[in-house]
Amino acid sequence: MIAKLFGMPASLYTARARSYLIKQRIAFEEAIPADPAWPEITRQTGRWIIPVLQLPDGEIVQDGVAIIDHFEAQGVPLPADANTPVHRAIGHLFELFGGEGLLRSAMHYRWNFDADNLDFLRRDFVSSLMPGASSETEAAIFAASSGRMRKAGASFGVGPATAETIEESYHALLGLLDAHFAIHPYLLGGRPTRGDYGLIAPLHAHLARDPHPSAIMKRGYHRVWRWVERMNVPHAQHDGLAPQGDALIADDGVPPTLLALLRFIAEDFQPELAAHVAFANDWLAARPDLAAGSNGLDDPGARSIGMASFDWRGHAIATAVLPYRFWLLERLQHSAMPEVTVLFEDVGLGAMLTMRTSRPVQRSGNLEVWGASR
Repeated sequence: MIAKLFGMPASLYTARARSYLIKQRIAFEEAIPADPAWPEITRQTGRWIIPVLQLPDGEIVQDGVAIIDHFEAQGVPLPADANTPVHRAIGHLFELFGGEGLLRSAMHYRWNFDADNLDFLRRDFVSSLMPGASSETEAAIFAASSGRMRKAGASFGVGPATAETIEESYHALLGLLDAHFAIHPYLLGGRPTRGDYGLIAPLHAHLARDPHPSAIMKRGYHRVWRWVERMNVPHAQHDGLAPQGDALIADDGVPPTLLALLRFIAEDFQPELAAHVAFANDWLAARPDLAAGSNGLDDPGARSIGMASFDWRGHAIATAVLPYRFWLLERLQHSAMPEVTVLFEDVGLGAMLTMRTSRPVQRSGNLEVWGASR
């Protein structure tokens, strides 16, 4: 028996886990939610959520980051964690930004271009949820699932008022990534690290597969497209870049192209995260008796505690506050050594290392829960 990855081709978070397993040469097979084993998987995880990896011994690991953690703890040929402080922190930063900070772009480009995307998405979703369904059933399944996803997009700040700005922001990011991948095959050099696995989640599942954004990437940002391809094959060509083997950038270095990306994150994502931390602290203060080990909600599997308002590139928007992000943020903060603080302050990311919820978020039983007060 080999590991079994439950997910969907269209799933952002499945893309992260799949890429990691491929690059680490870990034997696995993919399964979809239509698999007969899926009801038992959801019973064990406590909610309908992907990805889930079922290990050969039957143990399950839910969440792409947790799947990476599982194998990193055992030792792998191409570690996702750098062994130098600055690179390690940058990996955690892009792990957070990739999976969470690009949701506006991912959802906008998936659900706001129906003329190009809709036929593809209908077949893509239904082939994972109920392959072989009749046309009537297919229509009903897709209407329900796409309706939920469009609603989720609105909770991430996607709407008519922000559409143009989302596109400007996304093209700016693609330009910065394209410039970086002109020099380095991966974010930190010759092999993928946590940051690459964070970025591949939206940049593959939504933005390189869905027809409309895929055409944008292929037409204008070929080096990003080639990085997406590299992230999904075990042995990849580096397109004639200077030979680097599996080595990362020397001396814990941060080249100008990477500094530009860090500054982009400071502008594009840090204000949202700061607003979410402030909202969560007010929310926690109003619940002094909240039991440790609970998410504080009626539904133990719920992911959002409310909506926080903030200014994003001149727009007053409100987005869903997800405690999962605080779990990722604290991992970054735990990796912060003095040299990391100097770098982050220089690029405008200093607040990322100091903003903190009054209670830590932990993962227990494949769910996000609040720990005891600090």
